[in-house]
Amino acid sequence: MAEEEKNETEETTPDEAPAEEPAAEVAAGDASESEAVASEAEAESSDAASAPASESDAAPEAPVGPKEKRRRARAEKFAAVPARPETSPEERQAERDARRAGRATVRRGVRQRQRDKARAARGQTPEPVAARDLVRPGTQKTRQGVVVSDKAAKTITVRINITRRHPEYKKVVRTSSTLHVHDENGDANIGDTVVVRECRPLSRTKRWRLVEVVERAK
Repeated sequence: MAEEEKNETEETTPDEAPAEEPAAEVAAGDASESEAVASEAEAESSDAASAPASESDAAPEAPVGPKEKRRRARAEKFAAVPARPETSPEERQAERDARRAGRATVRRGVRQRQRDKARAARGQTPEPVAARDLVRPGTQKTRQGVVVSDKAAKTITVRINITRRHPEYKKVVRTSSTLHVHDENGDANIGDTVVVRECRPLSRTKRWRLVEVVERAK
């Protein structure tokens, strides 16, 4: 009986020994599978981490409004302009005065050409301007009119008649204005044609002074 048991053990041991070898192979296979799963998980996590960055890079830029476009355009424009040298307030004021004087000269020339063109269209020759009607910087204005009142002391009221042609409708328009004139000696009377000149303020309403009596009333 003992010999039979030994034979059985000998017969069974060779069969059981090879059964242990697949277990080791299974363990090794499981380890390799776990490593593969871990590597896949790391790859997925890295892809997930890199995906937002790539999506943010690939996302289109938000639309810019018209105000923002104008602001950027102004910023680029002023960035290209070189900075002006620092100047004193007096120098800046002198530059402004020079620009204003140049523009005033241009305006005077344009207006004179317009007047000459209008006269030529009407078939009129430019009328010579009297010396007393010329207005120069720093000189007083001169007007001719008719005395309509001399009741106040040393003061006369002169009516200035203005006749001009309307620039668009070509109709003759007549208007008038009254001036309070200082008459120191009381030379002028109602109906006289007089010449008056602008002066400093002599009262609340008087800004003119009598120059001469051109024609007496009949």
